[in-house]
Amino acid sequence: MNINFNEIKIEELPNFKGGEKFARMQFHVDENNRIMRGCLVPGASIGLHTHETNSEIMYFLQGSGKVLCDGEYSPVTVGDVHYCPKGHEHSLINSGTEDLVFFAVVPEHK
Repeated sequence: MNINFNEIKIEELPNFKGGEKFARMQFHVDENNRIMRGCLVPGASIGLHTHETNSEIMYFLQGSGKVLCDGEYSPVTVGDVHYCPKGHEHSLINSGTEDLVFFAVVPEHK
């Protein structure tokens, strides 16, 4: 199966998961995974949330920012991967000067 994000509608989600400003997201969802491409403008964030039944892997394609994972901040930039295991919490902040673009996979753990 191929997923073409150029054919998936961009959703603008204000205060995504309690974050600042908005996130532009494209989603492919099935019973096992959520696969997405996201973009945060400078100053935007995805709010702090816990992965109760799943984990998340994020690969950064453009820009820079930081993640808050289990109370610790770490910088992220192009080529970095952030992993948030099941049962842990994280947030993503665009602290840079350009859009922060990422690809993410959220697999469900059954």
